[in-house]
Amino acid sequence: MPIDLFLALAAYAFVTSVTPGPNNVMLLASGVNFGFRATLPHMCGIALGHAFMVFLVGVGLVGVFVTYPPARMALTVASVGYMLFLAWKIANSAPPEGSTTRARPLTFLQAAAFQWVNPKAWIMALGAVTLYAPGQEWLAVAWVAGVFAMVNFPSVAVWAGLGVGLRRFLDRPDWLRAFNYTMAALLIASLIPVLAAG
Repeated sequence: MPIDLFLALAAYAFVTSVTPGPNNVMLLASGVNFGFRATLPHMCGIALGHAFMVFLVGVGLVGVFVTYPPARMALTVASVGYMLFLAWKIANSAPPEGSTTRARPLTFLQAAAFQWVNPKAWIMALGAVTLYAPGQEWLAVAWVAGVFAMVNFPSVAVWAGLGVGLRRFLDRPDWLRAFNYTMAALLIASLIPVLAAG
């Protein structure tokens, strides 16, 4: 891959990875509620799960949605349902005093699987493959996926780090609860473009 194309792809991966979206909202909330170390599997799941998604989309998976439109509708329904579930999880990340339930951050596999129902992840993957591997040769697609894996992790780590920094300002249970409700509402709001397009 020529250096100018590599730099352009890295810039695209950085901008799309670091800007607000469902992954970053969840990482911010996870950093606040669970800390940076406990959120590491979540971050790794995003970086590697999305890179794997980019590769599969690039080698032809997107053709399924073009030739079989009901698959796209099924994906949209699954996306909305799962994101509503995750919003509920975020809203309940800090259980009230005396509760026996214990919230946990997303695991590596949960975060990797989430990429498949994350509308922003799909847009990023389709844009990357279209712009930087238009012929869809597997080696070019592998390069695109690899660059995303390298750039995505530090980009999303920023959001978990911001969450950790916010922890000291959210030491009161009612403030933490208000923060979690706000993050849940933002995650639900990120569905608006998906529903508007559908």
